[in-house]
Amino acid sequence: MGKETESCCDMRGMLSFLILFLISKKARNGQDIADELEKRKGARPSPGTVYPALKSLKEAGWIKEKKHGKSVLYHLSPEGKRILKVAKERFCQAFMDIF
Repeated sequence: MGKETESCCDMRGMLSFLILFLISKKARNGQDIADELEKRKGARPSPGTVYPALKSLKEAGWIKEKKHGKSVLYHLSPEGKRILKVAKERFCQAFMDIF
């Protein structure tokens, strides 16, 4: 397993994994991501949490951004799709016995 694969699912809060999962369903802006995270986790993440995570995912090459009016929409890159697949497999391996 390569180094990028090992870091693809940093389980500290699983924020990166959740963001990749959310934008795999549809392109979203930062506000949409924060809204959806709030629905799922019960607490609204601050912009100081969401945007650094997005920046990190973009720098890793796993997401791309596209201007849409005044907003920026994020979507998965081909590498991001691959990384998300690996992360999902790891998630299932790690947590399958819990349920």
